[in-house]
Amino acid sequence: MNIVANVGPALTLEVAEATSIAELQHQTEGCTRCDLYRNATQIVFGEGPGKAEIVLVGEQPGDQEDLTGKPFVGPAGRLLDRCLDEAGLDRRRCYVTNAVRHFKFTPRGKRRLHAKPNAGEIRRCAWWLGAEINILQPKLVVTLGASAPYALLGPKVKLTPQRGHILQPTNRRPVLVTIHPSYLLRIRDEADQRRQHLDFVSDLHKAVEFQSS
Repeated sequence: MNIVANVGPALTLEVAEATSIAELQHQTEGCTRCDLYRNATQIVFGEGPGKAEIVLVGEQPGDQEDLTGKPFVGPAGRLLDRCLDEAGLDRRRCYVTNAVRHFKFTPRGKRRLHAKPNAGEIRRCAWWLGAEINILQPKLVVTLGASAPYALLGPKVKLTPQRGHILQPTNRRPVLVTIHPSYLLRIRDEADQRRQHLDFVSDLHKAVEFQSS
């Protein structure tokens, strides 16, 4: 069984007040809490069952998510689906969302290249993420990449040393820290890519173990 690490009190978050996911989604329409809304096509809200025991939190929408308005539908989302299936976790039973709700990008000709959200943008959008988790009250939150644990737990929690651990902050839901699937897409060495893929699936399987414990 995986190690559960107690990390003490989590970052204090100010979050939106809502009693349901539908009400919260309505509140996000026209969000201008940071400047990312200016260039994005639309806000990308989370999706999944209202009684999901596992919430998956990525970094931000990508190009395809920005166009469709749905989270994790691009290449990283398709890879996530495959890895979840290998880990024995049904995405349809999870709630999937992001730390940041608008696509941040750098124009490059006709292409829009992903740009990493900064600390201020992540903190602003934690207003929505924290509210989602408060409403859903999942058994476990799985953070994918560095932005999500930063949003929920603050700068003291680092991806690399905490990867694969389930953290138990005293005033938050348990959090399993792992990589973002887009990281796997950037690996060029086949052997390394295969090894990292298996490690990611192993991390996700810990969520299955925790859910059934």
